[in-house]
Amino acid sequence: MDIADLISPAAVIPNLRATSKKQALQDLAKKAAELTGLHERAVFDVLLERERLGTTGVGNGIAIPHGKLSSLTKLHGLFARLERPINFESIDEQPVDLIFLLLAPESAGADHLKALARVSRLLRDKGVCEKLRGTDKAEGLYALLTESPASRAA
Repeated sequence: MDIADLISPAAVIPNLRATSKKQALQDLAKKAAELTGLHERAVFDVLLERERLGTTGVGNGIAIPHGKLSSLTKLHGLFARLERPINFESIDEQPVDLIFLLLAPESAGADHLKALARVSRLLRDKGVCEKLRGTDKAEGLYALLTESPASRAA
């Protein structure tokens, strides 16, 4: 599974202005609703519900909020680079400035986990994250996110 299977250029927010975790999730839910046709509140509620189980702030300034919705028919991703880092209650207690949102159908068992693993692998790459932090254009962010691992190694 490639990142390009999860996001489109329209699903990249280059300068998200959020001052809190809740506001970031609300803004992401709004954008996700626009892209998927889902109700904004349904997306926000599923994200909030997942955060109650434990933070999706995975460390190193990265958060991967995710959830499942029965009305979805395929996986959807959304990437945001925050204008300023925010407290996301991350496991390393560091503020977050890169967020990859993942929404999946209720029935997406293994595909959901594979997508989470793929996103996690990509964002664990310090070089990729440095480039993402240094780019404030949606096109550039999308290109970095969807670049194949082989071409990154070159």
